[in-house]
Amino acid sequence: MEKRWIYPQQPDQETVARLAACLHINASLASLLAQRQINTFEEAKTFFRPQLQHLHDPFLMKDMHHAVNRLVMAIENQEKVLVYGDYDVDGTTSVALVYGFLRDLCPEIDFYIPDRYTEGYGISEQGIAWAADNGFSLIISLDCGIRAVKLIGEARKKCIDFIVCDHHRPGDDLPPAHAILDTKQPGCSYPYKELSGCGVGFKLLQGLCTKLKLDPRPLYDYLDLVAVSISADIVPITGENRVLTYFGLQKINSNPRPGLEMLMEVACLKKPIDVTKLVFGVAPRINAAGRMEHAKAAVHLLLAENQEKAASFADNLHHKNSQRKDFDKSITQEAIEMIESSEWCKDAKSTVLFKNDWHKGVIGIVASRCIEKYYRPTIILTESNNKATGSARSVHGFDIYNAIAECEELLERFGGHTYAAGLTLALDKVPEFQKKFEEVVAQRILPEQLIPRIDIDRKICLSEIDRKFYNIISQMAPFGPQNMCPVYCCDNLLVYGEVQVLKDAHLKFRVRQLDDESGTCLPAIAFGMKEKLDIIEQGQPFAMVFTVDNNEFNGSSSLQLMVKDLQSI
Repeated sequence: MEKRWIYPQQPDQETVARLAACLHINASLASLLAQRQINTFEEAKTFFRPQLQHLHDPFLMKDMHHAVNRLVMAIENQEKVLVYGDYDVDGTTSVALVYGFLRDLCPEIDFYIPDRYTEGYGISEQGIAWAADNGFSLIISLDCGIRAVKLIGEARKKCIDFIVCDHHRPGDDLPPAHAILDTKQPGCSYPYKELSGCGVGFKLLQGLCTKLKLDPRPLYDYLDLVAVSISADIVPITGENRVLTYFGLQKINSNPRPGLEMLMEVACLKKPIDVTKLVFGVAPRINAAGRMEHAKAAVHLLLAENQEKAASFADNLHHKNSQRKDFDKSITQEAIEMIESSEWCKDAKSTVLFKNDWHKGVIGIVASRCIEKYYRPTIILTESNNKATGSARSVHGFDIYNAIAECEELLERFGGHTYAAGLTLALDKVPEFQKKFEEVVAQRILPEQLIPRIDIDRKICLSEIDRKFYNIISQMAPFGPQNMCPVYCCDNLLVYGEVQVLKDAHLKFRVRQLDDESGTCLPAIAFGMKEKLDIIEQGQPFAMVFTVDNNEFNGSSSLQLMVKDLQSI
């Protein structure tokens, strides 16, 4: 699949020169910082040296005073408190964080996670009924609740108060909760709007520590969970999220909780652990609990107090993840066959597929797989509890949440973000929804949004890449959305020596640059790009987009270019 190479508008050169001088770095590195809105020495210091003092005052968040006061009242009166979370990574880490921290303060505390298959996403009738039957008077909902207007109203009738901690977009009406912590709600002037659900839960506990004058250090021990949630939920790693992730990764790499340590062991992850390893190694195994069985297994893992217990839970989740991979592979193949067998589907600007026996736990992954092949907004639906339920994923620049909202009259419920959402509708509405959603997408999506893009930070020369250059780049971590690992482009490149084809799929070679008097020659690896072999073997100069990585092998390390795309010149 061909890709668009996108170059950003370059920052003001005076700013770049001033930044390069005061930081004693070259113009390429200074330009990277300026592109990230880092224009002064003080801003660079804050960026490169995150501090916990940089975290915002939790009481800047709307309703925080109400939430903390209600929680303090529950603690003082020894009320029964229920911690209620979603079944994905953000939800389970949120529950482990809040339940784990509060259990020493609230002897009457428990947690509840809805069953993906019998209850569905978010607040459920069964969950509220269970809370009422067991005498809970306060529910703290995490990563869900902002759209549960009716159900939280029902809870009030049963004398149950709600503290909603969510980060999803609210609907037109807010739920009648005692307090709502959601930076996206109207009237909330909190300085940072992109917290994960677990991050909002952390702010609640931070506010509680302030109110009760508790030592915050035990709370900081839970930052590893916050870092996992931020990584898995693909929220921007900027501002407060960057601080939380930075210190969470420190915890993971120095003294991880037993559950995460055992999970990293079964996933064969080597330290140092970064955001990428959390996303692809840890998160899928935590998610596998809710996808294949029940997410409470993930919470038990994250709360395990010793390695023996943690090892058992980790082995179980690793096994569940292997099962998930099998379902994922077979359903993706079915989905692709459905698209290829229909001219309408092949020519459409969107993909909406339904099959009643697809495994509900993997349809979000299947949607992402379909985008890898067809690159267009995608919704995968299956049958659950006599309803069609699905997961939606989008492409760069297209707001799939808004597109789904345009079809609201056909839906029973929906929620989510710009690039990912969930929805439920009646089975007989599926064909009409397919047609309506395609109409909405076709009207809104731009032609270029249907072509994968690679955002390039800067065009550079190979001779600029050395160990000092890499060391400074690595200090820009943690990398993630809105602070991605810098992507570079070099042109006029030639292969030096032979090209190796690995596993009939990957290319490994060395490159040099024409007219480069320094003679710089660097190794490169292009995963899954065998089809690009002709470009680099024809003996003509080519252009290459890449990131710079540190390759460690047999006790030695060397710089390596990780290829993202190749083009003939």
